[in-house]
Amino acid sequence: MNSQFPYTLEQAVSWLRQQPDQQELVYHCYYDDPLESAAERFSNSEEWNAIKHLLRKHLPGKVLDIGAGRGIVSYAFAKAGCSVTALEPDPSSLVGAKAIQDLVDKTNLPIEIVQEYGETLPFQNNYFDVVYARAVLHHAQDLKQFCKEAARVLRCGGVFLAAREHVISRKEDLQIFLDSHALHSLYGEENAYLLQEYTDAISSAGLKIQKVMGHYESVLNYAPMTQQEFQSMTTSMLTHFRIGTKLSSLLASQEFVQDFYGWHLSKKLDTPGRHFSFLAFKN
Repeated sequence: MNSQFPYTLEQAVSWLRQQPDQQELVYHCYYDDPLESAAERFSNSEEWNAIKHLLRKHLPGKVLDIGAGRGIVSYAFAKAGCSVTALEPDPSSLVGAKAIQDLVDKTNLPIEIVQEYGETLPFQNNYFDVVYARAVLHHAQDLKQFCKEAARVLRCGGVFLAAREHVISRKEDLQIFLDSHALHSLYGEENAYLLQEYTDAISSAGLKIQKVMGHYESVLNYAPMTQQEFQSMTTSMLTHFRIGTKLSSLLASQEFVQDFYGWHLSKKLDTPGRHFSFLAFKN
């Protein structure tokens, strides 16, 4: 626990779950119980489908889920037939290793749980096919060391996917993001990096970046907004060109139109703490 703040993450999430006006956030963060139902919901989500699509050439395989939290993504990887190692330093029974163990006990899925930090991975070199991290890099105390360790344990040809990382455009925006975060004032461990800091750390670790996905370029980032809701946004934008509702809807249903609009919106977006995702390979 950060001594400047009153709660641990477990206590902060416990507080959040007791707030009647925060139940939608609890649900979308997969902090609701029973945990196995929350994990099953994630495994049926558009976010998970996007992950599977990006990693399709590497699944099933040996997966390291860094910063596994409650284990919802480890659960999805295991259901997909992967050999999963869930790395989670927090022992919490609500948001950490004990929660994952409870999920394993109730589902009998083969997930190995290791309590350690991403900067010091207790695994041999060139071992995993996939190293995955969901909303984890921005918590790294040493971002370059974190990425260096991820690269070390990946086999040649393996893939690194870091999803939903908080990005700021300038250092002075960090406090704006922290002030807007629902839990930071309670447990004090949120953070965000510049986009360049993420890409520099990944590249300097020896990984080759294949995709940098801005906030509106993937449901990985904009969930819980659905892909249908994003398509509706695209339709609404096109109607401003006075081409009619029917043609706007037709164009908005095209993947290349959505891709372009997502790229355009992401370039314009400057909100402190917006999400980015990164896909990289080890040669």
